[in-house]
Amino acid sequence: MAQDAIKVPAPPATQADAPPKMAPPVADAPRRRRSRRESILSSPIFETLQISDFRWIWIGSFISFMAMNMQMITRGWLVLRLENDSPLALVLVMVSFAAPMTIVSLVGGALADRFPKKNLVIISQTMNAVLTFILAMLDASGTIWFGAVLIIGVVNGSMMAINMPSRQALISDIVPETKLMNAVALNNSAMNLTRIVDPAVAGFLIIFIDTSGVFYLISFIYVFAVLSLFMVKTNTVQARKDTKKSVGKDIFEGLRYVWADIQLRGLIMMAFLPSLFGFTLFALLPVWAREALNVNSSDLGILMTMMGVGALIGTLGLAGVRKFNRRGMLLLGCGITWGIALIALANSMIFPVAMPFLLIIGLISSVHMSLNMTLTQLIAAPEMRGRVMSIMMMTFGLMPIGALPFGTVAEYIGTANALTISGAMLSLLILAFAFAYPAFRRIE
Repeated sequence: MAQDAIKVPAPPATQADAPPKMAPPVADAPRRRRSRRESILSSPIFETLQISDFRWIWIGSFISFMAMNMQMITRGWLVLRLENDSPLALVLVMVSFAAPMTIVSLVGGALADRFPKKNLVIISQTMNAVLTFILAMLDASGTIWFGAVLIIGVVNGSMMAINMPSRQALISDIVPETKLMNAVALNNSAMNLTRIVDPAVAGFLIIFIDTSGVFYLISFIYVFAVLSLFMVKTNTVQARKDTKKSVGKDIFEGLRYVWADIQLRGLIMMAFLPSLFGFTLFALLPVWAREALNVNSSDLGILMTMMGVGALIGTLGLAGVRKFNRRGMLLLGCGITWGIALIALANSMIFPVAMPFLLIIGLISSVHMSLNMTLTQLIAAPEMRGRVMSIMMMTFGLMPIGALPFGTVAEYIGTANALTISGAMLSLLILAFAFAYPAFRRIE
């Protein structure tokens, strides 16, 4: 007889036999789901872009530099048409824009320490939009003349002299000191990025919409730069002990303050020397390229783009460095290397050989300027930053002035020899400065 199967009762279920429960989401899960944009912003290079106010400052800087670079190319093309390809006319227009940087910037710095910096930037950018629109109307109507271009250039340069000290000092108000170098480098990268693209874009647009159409476009670009600044919430004014001082006394106080501080005095000198001897290449590059390399216009565009690429790499590389010591030594090393690279470039007679030296010069010059500006803002007292930055801006106005004597020398001994002398003087003078100011080498 078949026996019934004995059913053994199943053992009671234990916790180990229970179906596995889903693990609670770990804290890193949201981080893994971040968008690519957030991942980029979290990298060391772009860390200050996570600060909303600085992000809008960077966007405004990018748009403003875009307009400025397009305007330089378009204005130069207009002057060539008005003055029958006169090189002197081109130099005069360049000086009309740069000269106010040497004079008006002191007033701009004093204003930046008296009034809300954001308001000053908005006013100056609005004025540039209006002036460019007027230039476009004069050009479109055929009533433009060379004197008007010079006058508008002077006012444009004056507005830039008010804009830049306030914009740079505003960054110091927004960003913590530990991240200031990253912020300054990123802000300069906005300028370097526009140097790569904008000249070619402006030249291309001139073919289709003429110089007047490009000027109209530039005026609207300035408007977008103004709108981006309205998104910035920070708009502080440093407390002042004596509000009855005149602007003239404020300027004198700023000059005395810089002169009394050996480190600030050295930093201004380190901006002054490259402006006179390092940036000669920017003015003489077209002439040198024609003489040494026999390039056409498209080849010249490649050479200028290569320098812009190097500058962008330099600023982004500096932005990625969180902290390092011996920054004074690095600044001196950049200046000396800049001069040596300029000598090597001046004596390059083959197009492929010249390109790496242009890349190096772009990279070194951008690191030098960004680091110098960072150290200046870190050392300057908050209530003096506007005036200190205005003195720093003065050195940029010296660039075309510094190029004039070397342009004259080039007429007699050749552009390559003039650039060689310029590079040698830059390296030797910075080397002498390093020995004369031992305190500068110890800047951390």
